[in-house]
Amino acid sequence: MEWGIKLKNNREDLFKKRFWRLIGKMIISFTIIVIFFMVLKRIIELSDFQWLYNKNNVTYYRAIYTFDLLYYNGYVYVALAVIAIIIFLILLYKEIKSMTSYINVISDSSERLFDGSEEYISLPPEMKELEIKLNHFRSESIKNKKLAEENEKKKDELIVYLAHDIKTSLTVVIGYLSLLDEIEDMPLKQRKKYIELALNKSYRLEELINELFDIARFNSEKIILEKEELNLNIMLEQVIEDFYPILKENINLNTGDNINIYADSDKLSRVFNNLIKNAINYSKENTDIDINVKKRNKEIEVKIINQGKMIPKDKLDKIFENFYRLDTSRTSKTGGSGLGLAISKQIVELHGGNIKVNSDKNKTIFTIILPIEEE
Repeated sequence: MEWGIKLKNNREDLFKKRFWRLIGKMIISFTIIVIFFMVLKRIIELSDFQWLYNKNNVTYYRAIYTFDLLYYNGYVYVALAVIAIIIFLILLYKEIKSMTSYINVISDSSERLFDGSEEYISLPPEMKELEIKLNHFRSESIKNKKLAEENEKKKDELIVYLAHDIKTSLTVVIGYLSLLDEIEDMPLKQRKKYIELALNKSYRLEELINELFDIARFNSEKIILEKEELNLNIMLEQVIEDFYPILKENINLNTGDNINIYADSDKLSRVFNNLIKNAINYSKENTDIDINVKKRNKEIEVKIINQGKMIPKDKLDKIFENFYRLDTSRTSKTGGSGLGLAISKQIVELHGGNIKVNSDKNKTIFTIILPIEEE
């Protein structure tokens, strides 16, 4: 929208320049014509034209008559008006033709914005500013197109991996359950082992199906916030409680005073769920996860800190991209859909906040800044 407004302003500026240029040409042309007629009159008055009389006296008297008619009977003004109108029409035709060529150039350039061509768009010198903006818009369009293609490719690859993993897990579950069904006198210890293995694979199957639903929702769902006043402390405690059945690490919540914010509780819970799950997956064994909440002026700062391997700088720059996964191994417990952090960033930014990550050899810190809004 902002680009469209700038383009409209450039067009208006261009038309103003051409209009004033036309007025300037008219004034100059009219001035030259007036000066010409004044000089011609003076020359005729100072000359006796005896040579014309000697050559042809009829022509001489006709010339004198025409001169008197033109200058002393007011026809000079009619002549000036006719000439001025003719010049104006000629100049106007040229300007219209010039502006038509500008419109054609802009139209052709607009078509090239979306044809995928990386060829530089060239416009007339007087449209240099518009040329720069069009080329910037074209480069952004090409970049977004490539990014969309990369995301689509990642998504397709991920769906193939998920389908394969779902089939593998389902086959294993069916295999163990078939053995349990067929062997009635199976020893209790072995039966218990098969049930545990089938249950673990079922949990994995649930994770994979959830990832598949995440991808489907990401393609079709537009995130709409339903804000309400909520207690951030209580919400974080509830999110942490959801992890207790699978939690091996300790999660230390440091909040201080109760903090109330105006936000979408479901969407924000999803953000903290993603970040805490990410911290659990990438933490070293027997290390704590710290969640520090601070109130600063009209902002809330939430830091989620885990001790684990350092995330390389090149991966930090891509960590919030769609379908990007730190661990590309599908067999790893950390191999998710690559949408958790991307969706978390969208939700935080829709709340008017921002999210960033820092990592060194000792710890990784995700920092969320949220504004304190009133209903």
